[in-house]
Amino acid sequence: MRIRLWMCSALLAVGFSTIAANHGERRWVDESIENDEKESYVLSLEEAKDLALTYNVTLKNAGLSIDKANAAMWEAIAQGLPQVNATVDYTTFFGASNTIEMAPGASTTIDFNNTSNLNATVSQLIFSGAYIVGLQAAKLYEEMVAKTAEKSELDVKQQVANAYYAILLAEKTKDILEQNLENVMEIRSKTEMMYKTGVAESTDVDQLSIQVTMLESSLRTTARNTSLAYDILKLQMGITPNAKVELTQSIDDFFEPESFYSSLLRAFNVEEHVDYQLADQQVEVSDKQVKLAKMEYLPTIGAAYNHLEQILAPKFNMNPKNTLTFNMNIPIFSSGQRKAKVKQAKIDLETAENNMQQLNDALLAKDRTIKTNLKTALDQYDAQMKNVEVAKRVFNNIDRKYEAGMVSSLDLTTANTNYLNAESSYIQAMLDVLEAFVELERFYNNI
Repeated sequence: MRIRLWMCSALLAVGFSTIAANHGERRWVDESIENDEKESYVLSLEEAKDLALTYNVTLKNAGLSIDKANAAMWEAIAQGLPQVNATVDYTTFFGASNTIEMAPGASTTIDFNNTSNLNATVSQLIFSGAYIVGLQAAKLYEEMVAKTAEKSELDVKQQVANAYYAILLAEKTKDILEQNLENVMEIRSKTEMMYKTGVAESTDVDQLSIQVTMLESSLRTTARNTSLAYDILKLQMGITPNAKVELTQSIDDFFEPESFYSSLLRAFNVEEHVDYQLADQQVEVSDKQVKLAKMEYLPTIGAAYNHLEQILAPKFNMNPKNTLTFNMNIPIFSSGQRKAKVKQAKIDLETAENNMQQLNDALLAKDRTIKTNLKTALDQYDAQMKNVEVAKRVFNNIDRKYEAGMVSSLDLTTANTNYLNAESSYIQAMLDVLEAFVELERFYNNI
């Protein structure tokens, strides 16, 4: 039966599409994550999300990015703090000397003594416009990395939810096929008895046998697709593929059309969307780049204190032990280089502002699109639910007529195929509603 194979293929496609922060208590039978290949998890959807927040590789890397940003922030701060350096040197002249003639017949010999010095320097940046602006830019970078990590969390939660739903719908498909197979096998058994008594023909038995064979094949395919859906969920959660996972919720726990309809009335605030917040931070970074370019027109002031200890000193020594130096680097003329940098930074700022406005419009349009998709999916679900009810009544009616000998086995198999078609479309409609709802929740940072 092509329709039953299509049902399984659809679930397989949904499973692959999922590959791409409320913390509840999670529970599992064996808490060993890495060492025991037979760890077992009993998970609700929220517990699956929490597990992913802990072990998902993408989120681990996001956490490392935050740590790196923190280190970069401290690096930027440290550039304006006191810097201490020390040097030790030793110089030998291998007993060399030099004779200086002061006047005819009068000369003096100077021996070059070996020297060894310990030199310690403490330097401090007093003023640098580039340092001040750079420090602000580093802080913005740290905030952007944290916001990007938040976006990654939302993406992973969405992927886990889609994988969780795919498993539940695959299992629901399996239940439908099993029930249908049981019904067809019962009808075939009755038909075989009718054939033996001469009431039915052998073609009737053959037709039903073919249907049984196709249903059994579809069940095997569905079982494989269900196993694949579990593997996808494990991948999203970051646990070993050998782990045993048991889901504690059914599809009915999530399918509440009233809550779906109420979500359509939710007002959208573009400033709360994570992508808009990232774009706003990018504008701030571009603004800092303009200020940084302008700061190159300002002087840089620094100071250094130096202390010298001579371990081996020459006999004639005029080096002071302590010195304090102030320096000022004053930019005077750069042939327009600094002006060009400021102009480029201003262009980048204007580009970032344009991108932000474009994103604002795109997010408003996407809000309408997502809500439209959810409304359409809900309409399709209502229609398919009624279609299933009608197809089931027709099948039951044809079944009764078949037992009374009023219709042929072909009519019965056709009615059964129509019923499976309706069930398949109904499951697909459920999946479309859940995916549209998850997308809306993700869009509102509420997943």
